[in-house]
Amino acid sequence: MTKNEIITKIEALNEWEALMEEAKAEVEALRDSIKAEMLERDTEELTAGQYIIRWTSVLTNRFDTTNFKKAHSDLYKSFTKQINSRRFTVSC
Repeated sequence: MTKNEIITKIEALNEWEALMEEAKAEVEALRDSIKAEMLERDTEELTAGQYIIRWTSVLTNRFDTTNFKKAHSDLYKSFTKQINSRRFTVSC
C-alpha cells in the first residue's frame, strides 16, 4: 500500500468515526427523550404499539479493587497478571 493510499484510508476512517460519534449522540438523545417521557409518566415499563420499553433500577455488586489493593497489596500482586495487547492509534 502506498503512502497516499494509507492517507486516504486514514481520512476515510476519520470521516466514518465522526459519523459514528454523531450517530451515537443521536441514539443517546432518542434514549434520553424516551426516558424523560417515562419519568414524566412515573413508570418503569411503557408499551408503545409492538414495543415494550423497560427502564428499571438494577442492583449490582462489584469488587472494589482500589480498596482491596490498599488493604492487601501483597495478595493483590500475587493474583495480578500482565496481559500483552496491541493498541491502534492515529494522530496528526
